[in-house]
Amino acid sequence: MLRYLLVVLSIISGADASDWPRFRGTDGNAASPAANVPTDWSATRNMAWSTQLPGHGASSPIVMGDRIYLTAFSGYGLDADDPGDRDDLMLHVLCFDLQSGDLQWDSRVPPSDDEQKATRRVADHGFATGTPVCDELSVYAYFGVSGLVAFDHEGNQLWRSKTGSKTAGFGSAASPILYRNLVIMNASIESGTVFAFDRKTGREIWKIEGVERSWTTPIVGQSSDGRDELILSYKEHLRGVDPSSGNELWNCVGIQDYVVPCVVINEGVAYVLGGRKNQSMAVKLGGTGDVTESHRLWETNIGANVTSPVYHDGMLYWASDRGIANCMNARTGESVYRERMDTKARVYASAVLAGKHLFLTTRDNGIFAVETGPEFKVASHNTIEGDTSMFNATPCIAGDQLLIRTNNKLYCIGTRAAE
Repeated sequence: MLRYLLVVLSIISGADASDWPRFRGTDGNAASPAANVPTDWSATRNMAWSTQLPGHGASSPIVMGDRIYLTAFSGYGLDADDPGDRDDLMLHVLCFDLQSGDLQWDSRVPPSDDEQKATRRVADHGFATGTPVCDELSVYAYFGVSGLVAFDHEGNQLWRSKTGSKTAGFGSAASPILYRNLVIMNASIESGTVFAFDRKTGREIWKIEGVERSWTTPIVGQSSDGRDELILSYKEHLRGVDPSSGNELWNCVGIQDYVVPCVVINEGVAYVLGGRKNQSMAVKLGGTGDVTESHRLWETNIGANVTSPVYHDGMLYWASDRGIANCMNARTGESVYRERMDTKARVYASAVLAGKHLFLTTRDNGIFAVETGPEFKVASHNTIEGDTSMFNATPCIAGDQLLIRTNNKLYCIGTRAAE
């Protein structure tokens, strides 16, 4: 107990504005404008450290204090051509030291019997796709049909809650978020439900059913009058609900297809992307009832099927899954540029912004650092020699360092912290 209390105190004292405690950062916008991250690197240049991972995964690292948390899977589905025996599948929640990259603990979660077979499509994404979220007491990790699991900062399991048993060809994707005393989880794929659980016990507090075809992570934003609103984007619907109770505040006609990209919120406006044919729209928060006519500011047929946007200085930036870099005027929805990136594979990772550069991750050709602004300008193209595994995960920004996860390794780009 004493050791655990010391770890918690260390995390609390070390926590600051450079923390990245959930998927796409504290506010879900995947942006750290004050960060001074190197824009060029290699296996030997601007590489603070790298560490081998015990398994694959598409989840992103998160950071609190001097700890990094990440999920992975091993034993099954690592090779699409030879997936192995499903009985050997194991799920991992991992903790690393931010300064050195040393593994602190590896807590293993036995999978549910409902886990699907590793078809080529499933193996393409894997069984560890949801990014964990953490607070000063716990780390919460989601593994689809294998449930939502909470650990303390020493790696001891605290509770495990089931969210459904259904699967889909793409696998799972959504990540948990925190709001006050709640862990909120979009389990649209597993049960068509969004759940809110008590952080300490895993007890269900409220749920919203009928949430169809949504792989996205929800977000909580504030309306112009200061009201907290949980924004849910799913097939044909966009809804604002009270995050404390799950009661609906407003609804709007949404993306006319399944939804994967995360909603971004800035100054009381939600920016929404999704659909195979690609759509995007802007909706002002703060409404009541059906706000399609009153609060939807614009709608267009430019967007993304998988990846999420970043808002910065009046612009929305993203690299679509088809490998197209986009810049859009957030006020009008007009396209500023659309430029093809140098990649032959689909793009699954979303853009992040550090300082004045966007970092656009491809699966097969490294990461491009692109200048912000109305013109598409590539500042650098970065690959890591010797690592030919997939770059599926969205990077994480920790102060002036960039954390990159591939199927093989976790990399820390930047200056190594003083020992």
